[in-house]
Amino acid sequence: MIQILLIALGSVLAQLVLPWWSLALVAFAVCCWRSSAAGRAFWYGFAGVALVWLIYALLIHIRSDGIFTGRMSQLLFKADASAVLIIVTTILGGLVGGLAGVSGYFVRQTLVNQRSAGKA
Repeated sequence: MIQILLIALGSVLAQLVLPWWSLALVAFAVCCWRSSAAGRAFWYGFAGVALVWLIYALLIHIRSDGIFTGRMSQLLFKADASAVLIIVTTILGGLVGGLAGVSGYFVRQTLVNQRSAGKA
């Protein structure tokens, strides 16, 4: 649970000053540092980033009274489906975070294996 909060908070802060993909760097670093299994690393990264993007998409939807999300869904899906746009946005952000998280876990496993092979 702490990993999800670290990823969510780090992603929010990173996206304030860096490009959108900086969330992947945050998920990578947190999961490289704290994850104990590949599956958990994926889900921590997915949940942390998806939570941030869901809240941000809902905030944009509420602030614009659904006008912006409605127009974007018409542009992308040729239908007025704001909910679908919010769900797709959340899932895509979550996948980026999840894949970055599992990559961070595997990098840590590789480094640990190289250290143990060097000692033998």
